[in-house]
Amino acid sequence: MTTSLFDLTGKVALVTGATHGLGMAMASGLAGAGATLIINGNSSQEKIDNAVAAYRAKGFKAFGYKFNVTDEDQVEAAVAQIEADHGPVDILVNNAGIIKRIPLLEMPLSEFEEVIKTDLTGVFTMTRPVARRMVERRAGKIINICSMMSELGRNSVGAYAAAKGGLKMLTRNMATEWAKYNVQVNGIGPGYFATAQTEPIRVDGHPFNDFIINRTPAGKWGDPDDLQGATVFLASKASDFVTGQIVYVDGGILATIGKPSNEN
Repeated sequence: MTTSLFDLTGKVALVTGATHGLGMAMASGLAGAGATLIINGNSSQEKIDNAVAAYRAKGFKAFGYKFNVTDEDQVEAAVAQIEADHGPVDILVNNAGIIKRIPLLEMPLSEFEEVIKTDLTGVFTMTRPVARRMVERRAGKIINICSMMSELGRNSVGAYAAAKGGLKMLTRNMATEWAKYNVQVNGIGPGYFATAQTEPIRVDGHPFNDFIINRTPAGKWGDPDDLQGATVFLASKASDFVTGQIVYVDGGILATIGKPSNEN
């Protein structure tokens, strides 16, 4: 019985931005639990095809579609095509996003707006056609990928933090409006993870590596696979009475003010 609560066999999971990194790890968790995996990308068809091949090499049932989550027409057409090809989307993971590390006083308005459009408005655009179908069927799971910047500020990522803070509240409002239709909407807030992107700064003696190790109660960077458990939980029957929550997978960072530099 306990195992069956997390079984996603027969479910269709759409994960945006899942051609690499944390998105790929979360998507692999869903596929490993039995879901048919649909991934989205917008950079190139080759990158999507390579990702699909990597999933299939693991024995997963995976398919890829190229479209821009900020383009309402593209999203509407893609969702209709995906459901025609594979059946109803049972699980939506809104993972696609960008970050621009520019101090606010130096950031052009166009670049600020680009981050908001992708990381916040894009979730709204992507979710509505999927949610409408979920509401009609009275069943569905939506997971929005938030961030610790949904709670904290940090130098040079003001646009990203504004978008992710807004996404936290959008998640709660989606949950509020759709709970009566048996559609659960939750978020995941990743901490700092060991990815190809962070590899150059994950070396002993690098100031940021030392900062993360000392700031994280677990005393280490996260492994991308550490996100799989939370993702499968929020996508499965096990979370049927959980909605409007943000699960922070951060090794304890948000639980503490941090330790003094002289503390072991």
